[in-house]
Amino acid sequence: MRHLPTRTTRTSHRRVIGALTAGLLCAAGATAPAMADSPAPATATAAAPQSGNGLALTPPMGFNNWNSTHCRAEFNESMVKGIADIFVEKGLKDAGYQYVNLDDCWAKPQRNADGKLEADPVRFPNGIKAVADYVHSKGLKLGIYTSAGTKTCDSVGLPGALGHEYSDAQQFADWGVDYLKYDNCNNQGVDAKLRYTTMRDALEATGRPIVYSICEWGENKPWEWAADVGNLWRTTGDISDSWGSMLSIMKQNLPLASAAGPGHWNDPDMLEVGNGGMTDTEYRTHFSMWSVMAAPLLIGSDLRKATPETFEILSNREVIAVDQDPLGKQGTVLSSTDGRWVVAKEMKDGSRVVALFNESGSAQRISTTAEAAGLPRAAAYTMRDLWEHATYNTAGTVSATVPAHGTVLLRVAADRKWAAHPPAAELGLNGNPLVEAGRTAPLTTTVTDLGRTPAKRVSTALTGPSGWQIKALSPTRSATVPTGEALTTRWQVTPPAGAATGTYDLTLSAQYRSPAGTRVRSSVPFQAHVVVAPPAGSSYLSDLPQLSASSGWGPVEKDTSNGESNAGDGNPLTIGGTVFAKGLGVHAQSTVEFYAGGACDAVTAQVGVDDEKGAKGTVAFEIWADGTKVASTGVLTNAMAAQPITADVSGAQVVRLVVTDGGDGVDSDHADWADLRMGC
Repeated sequence: MRHLPTRTTRTSHRRVIGALTAGLLCAAGATAPAMADSPAPATATAAAPQSGNGLALTPPMGFNNWNSTHCRAEFNESMVKGIADIFVEKGLKDAGYQYVNLDDCWAKPQRNADGKLEADPVRFPNGIKAVADYVHSKGLKLGIYTSAGTKTCDSVGLPGALGHEYSDAQQFADWGVDYLKYDNCNNQGVDAKLRYTTMRDALEATGRPIVYSICEWGENKPWEWAADVGNLWRTTGDISDSWGSMLSIMKQNLPLASAAGPGHWNDPDMLEVGNGGMTDTEYRTHFSMWSVMAAPLLIGSDLRKATPETFEILSNREVIAVDQDPLGKQGTVLSSTDGRWVVAKEMKDGSRVVALFNESGSAQRISTTAEAAGLPRAAAYTMRDLWEHATYNTAGTVSATVPAHGTVLLRVAADRKWAAHPPAAELGLNGNPLVEAGRTAPLTTTVTDLGRTPAKRVSTALTGPSGWQIKALSPTRSATVPTGEALTTRWQVTPPAGAATGTYDLTLSAQYRSPAGTRVRSSVPFQAHVVVAPPAGSSYLSDLPQLSASSGWGPVEKDTSNGESNAGDGNPLTIGGTVFAKGLGVHAQSTVEFYAGGACDAVTAQVGVDDEKGAKGTVAFEIWADGTKVASTGVLTNAMAAQPITADVSGAQVVRLVVTDGGDGVDSDHADWADLRMGC
């Protein structure tokens, strides 16, 4: 499916004009097998050890232009060649990236008189073969795109391959194509398994090794039947460059681990790293979790404009090695309580990679054990931090305080040489980092020895922005911290009286030495929020400052609908024909947090799917008070009028408003918190 600037066209791209029979398809020029000849669907647990073509024995790595260019004019031959050059110059090729893939809009709007596809002469004046030759000259491979329908997904409607599978596959092979992404738009209601199996057979008939990417958005559960059809299959709708979108897609893909393996991979869509819609912390989470899920790593940002931080993330070879491990296991979820995720991936050398992922908007301690991750019982273990590139020993606890939206990625092994490494230390924070300007908040920090060996000469420090007063009320040093014990320090934190409301960065750091004298420095960033007590009486929440906000597509909008793209692109909040002057417009998955300060008692709203998406969209609304769900609506559709929701938030410090996708994916899920008020 195409990731368009807006999603208003998705359903029209998939409208069913009428089911075509296999005989009609053959009359149109395809040699599709009869439905009776199609292989029976297999369950995820019964998937073949590798796809039948023997390709993609590790998840494909490369580039696709769509997320950064869509169909804009900047997608052209010069860009594609430039990406190939950058792969070589920046070391991405050496790190494992090899495919330079073209997405939609490379072709002319009509086939030629012989029924053949032709490249857009403005974008690709020398044709696709010339581009393939250039990419191959760099030791790389070229990918191309079409749809398993009569037209592709772009609004122009370029020629699709339905009814032309064998001709198009041979044309791709003749051009030197090495990878095919096969989309799902304008499919005319023809059975998905038939359409994708026909193209598999067509690619095989060319005799050229071509990696086959099935992009039917997970609608027909390809993880149950496509292991001997394609090398990878999309498990979700399109990703967008937002925290909410990435998080939603990750959650849909994680439960499908049993379907993945060498030659057949779950594909949660391309990477957004570097496109600018998320922070570097969130992009590291994106890259970490895609690697733990053994997902294809297809760069979706324009590397000609990428920052050093983007290259640092994309070229982290220790994380790439997790994705590319030849055992081919996708990580499995060990726990996910209150946004504290533990995902473990078995590696060929017997080690385990453990992702400690923090979904929430504040730093949290996330913990498991080496045994829970699947390792045998041992006196101690080595533990490698794959982002910090440092190795420690642990007595068995695998734990860290993880920043908001962050991921700590650890490779743990039952290694008899564990004593050669210093002990791991976990830096922890206890207390509520919400403070009013000019007032003092108490915080407590800990430096806990997780290792089998003691930590020596331990010291800790807490620092913040200029003008903040941070005072230690108890010792910040200890001569020795034994295994399992901690240096605990109490602090007073006071922002200046004139500090504006908002988020401020604090850093907890520690230094210590191993018994052998190795010096270790460690730090954990976290955020303090300067807040303002809500006014007495009833207030519209759209008029109050937000502690945090995320939305699946586009930003959270105040007093307008979501619009789903740029800030300010929404419309008046409208549910079931009723227009509301005040409220919030969001897109699932969405979370918005407000400070209540223990002084408020109720939140009320009229909620529903905004009318701007026509008949589309299903969502569910939730209200949380300090980590407890206190109200919810169940699933709402666009056919429903605005529904009232009321929540008792008495005594809560933080009120969190959540919108989920209703369990069916995030398509057109424009949700309105209309007439949204909090009484204090």
